[in-house]
Amino acid sequence: METKLTNNLSTQKLDYLGKKEIFFDRELSWLSFNERVLKTGFDNTIPIGERLRFLTISATNLDEFFMVRVAGLYQLMTRKYEIIPFTGKRIDTLMTEILSTIRKLKSTQNILLEKLIDELKNIKIKFYKIENLSQKENEWVEKYYEENILPLIAPTTLDPAHPFPFIQNQGKGLFIEMSYGKNKEINSVILLPKNLNRFIRLPGEEHKYIFLEDLITRFIDKIYPNHKLKNFGMFRVLRDSEIEIDDEADDLIDEFEAALRARRRGDVVSLEVSSNLSSTTQKFLEREFNINKSRIYVTDQFIDLDNYKELFNYFDSSFFYKAYKPRFPQRIYDFKGDCFLAIRNKDIIIHHPFETFDVVVNFLNQAAEDKNVLTIRQTLYRTTPSSPIVEALVKAAEKGKTVIAIIELKARFDEENNVQLARVLEKAGVQVAYGLVDLKVHSKLSLITRKENNKLISYAHCGTGNYHPSTAKIYTDFSFFTTDKNICNDAMMVFNFLTSHIQPKVMKDLIISPNSSFNWLIEKIENEINFAKKNLPSGIWIKCNAIVDTKLIEKLYEASKAGVKINLFVRGICCLKPNVKGLSENITVKSIIGRFLEHGRIYVFANGGEFQSNKNDVYISSADMMPRNLYTRVEAFVPLKNETVRSQILTQVLPALINDVRNSWLLEQSGEYVKLNNKLNFCSHSYFMENPSLSGQGSLSKVKIS
Repeated sequence: METKLTNNLSTQKLDYLGKKEIFFDRELSWLSFNERVLKTGFDNTIPIGERLRFLTISATNLDEFFMVRVAGLYQLMTRKYEIIPFTGKRIDTLMTEILSTIRKLKSTQNILLEKLIDELKNIKIKFYKIENLSQKENEWVEKYYEENILPLIAPTTLDPAHPFPFIQNQGKGLFIEMSYGKNKEINSVILLPKNLNRFIRLPGEEHKYIFLEDLITRFIDKIYPNHKLKNFGMFRVLRDSEIEIDDEADDLIDEFEAALRARRRGDVVSLEVSSNLSSTTQKFLEREFNINKSRIYVTDQFIDLDNYKELFNYFDSSFFYKAYKPRFPQRIYDFKGDCFLAIRNKDIIIHHPFETFDVVVNFLNQAAEDKNVLTIRQTLYRTTPSSPIVEALVKAAEKGKTVIAIIELKARFDEENNVQLARVLEKAGVQVAYGLVDLKVHSKLSLITRKENNKLISYAHCGTGNYHPSTAKIYTDFSFFTTDKNICNDAMMVFNFLTSHIQPKVMKDLIISPNSSFNWLIEKIENEINFAKKNLPSGIWIKCNAIVDTKLIEKLYEASKAGVKINLFVRGICCLKPNVKGLSENITVKSIIGRFLEHGRIYVFANGGEFQSNKNDVYISSADMMPRNLYTRVEAFVPLKNETVRSQILTQVLPALINDVRNSWLLEQSGEYVKLNNKLNFCSHSYFMENPSLSGQGSLSKVKIS
């Protein structure tokens, strides 16, 4: 079972720099990533609705960091650990750095919010206090409160007979201080239901909003007649949200449902409170939640920035990026929409979201309807019961096909969805397997077996992203389709592994975690070292979301010392220090933060040839360079052998990432990220939107970037 702080950073010191540390801290690197997301919200060239979205993303990211990473550190402290396992760093020292960085992030979030609110005022979008409303507006809000708010809230008066109510994870509420009669003090808590909007728009053409909490307190006399409102403020709770599952559980579904209920009652890791609440109330909340002051964040700003997403429903299209409609690959049109014919003709790779996720859906829908299709195998990590992927699997099962779905129940924060998903599929007759207790199934694979001319032919889909229709519109990912026998046979062995729990010993093309990916990556890097030592072309180009594994980092340092040029495109966590003389001067690290979330993984090795040559080894993968992806997950590295597919990665995708300036941050050896800027301001996302992919262009003319 994956632990909270899975193999963070090794304490092993190399001789390159004496005793100087050669790794960035994992947690601080993640916070740096979230800082880049937040700083993007200050970019005035981006539409204001999108800048507000970057602010809300940074807020939800920080919530998850508290609920998982900070919660894990607190657990270690509770168990009397002084040193973080695998890192050798003192927990109290790291926690001090983390909390200091978080407070700076929160301060920057508030600065950005104030800036955006001022800019919204300039375009006549304003937030009002109720006391500033006209008489007519006051009459409207009173009626609105009585009809739409009052029936949904439940006040709790705090006294010996009514103890403080339980606040579930991410729950928030109003703490109200009142007086009644002579010298009688009364406190009340009103929890804000998730199904109530935080922003109430007043009627009329103007954008005028009031806050839910102001509305409730304005009419508090409707709940507490003859009481005098003295003070009120907001508070919000974040709890430990990691799930622990009994390895011997007989029924994983029941076990997960119990664990999800337990998550809502996890230990409090963060309490945010309004600064206007009295010190007595703040101490009261500290006692009730049984936390120390270091976990309390007192703010005079808006609590729960994620709620600002509600405004997106009121904004028109001018507030956002110009709408983009993903392309459908011409190559499949050339075969009259027949996915099987197009794939059998030649391998194809789809670049999402620039090319539509409908290709994947159509592939499975066609399989569901095709009388010659006998079996469909599918992994599901993050998706929803209403997903078109799930609908296709249900339809196929109902038509009598054999459908096997491998559902990963442990997909963090999607566990509840996946429990429901399992129920839906089982009801339809799909054979559902729940993956492996000690390994997360993170690989993205489909395998369809079809009878053609009395022979069984398999079609494989290998992806880098999730089978989720919503994220497929904003995540950059790759979907690779092939009938290659080696890849299809290897995929079959992976599915057999997931149901039989017996790891395959020999595979021809696929590299999988946990049994071979780490050794394979070490071997590929060593090959580049050997080529460099022989004065042959060498080089490594890797695009992933995180680089954490210290042994791989050490091997990359070794390659850099041997003269291997290494280009890393790492969206998030990077524990590798680039550009350090005598250690990593041949390594550059770029983080791309833009309109779309970089998610696809690419691994390219020169293999004795110049960049973009036929000798280069080109792979896509579902895996990052993290211990969990290498040792505690089922992942797949997939070779790209077809000339056109390879060319798409080598002559379009990687050059666009290399040349990107618009969205790029360069990591310095100090750990700081510097935003790139030049007159060309090339944007990889714009390029991908405007130019058809080589693999899918079919009868369209070829386009390259070099």
